[in-house]
Amino acid sequence: MNAQQIAVYPGTFDPVTHGHTDLVERAARVFDKVVVAIAESPHKAPLFSLQERIEMAERAMQGCENIEVVGFDNLLMDFVKSIDATIIVRGLRAVSDFEYEFQLASMNRHLEETVETLFMTPDEDFSFISSSLVKEIARLGGNVSEFVGPEVEAALRSKYAIGD
Repeated sequence: MNAQQIAVYPGTFDPVTHGHTDLVERAARVFDKVVVAIAESPHKAPLFSLQERIEMAERAMQGCENIEVVGFDNLLMDFVKSIDATIIVRGLRAVSDFEYEFQLASMNRHLEETVETLFMTPDEDFSFISSSLVKEIARLGGNVSEFVGPEVEAALRSKYAIGD
């Protein structure tokens, strides 16, 4: 009997974008279960609380049965081991992401050699989207509807007190 293959897609998701959901949906076709692990990340001073980010991600991922969204506030490898996952999924938008992601993957392999990192690239339509850019556009009153779902767009408008 084969064990269920669980993949973890970790990140801050502040906020979740179409690029994130694209990767999660494609990973969900490969693995039995994908856990979207939202890091508390207080050192990054996220715009949205952990609970807000979890709720936005759950709404963005609804409809996919083998996806679960959870928050975590400990070392990623400890979290991965605690749920019996064997794969970490990481997104690469551009070559510039590779050096940092390679360093993370190497450190994670050093911490837990039984866990592998799988790099995925988003659809070309989403390769330029980042949460930071989306927040900056929203903060300045720009239209972010092409980059995030309606709930996230509304949450950004609310955070930045932008009228309709």
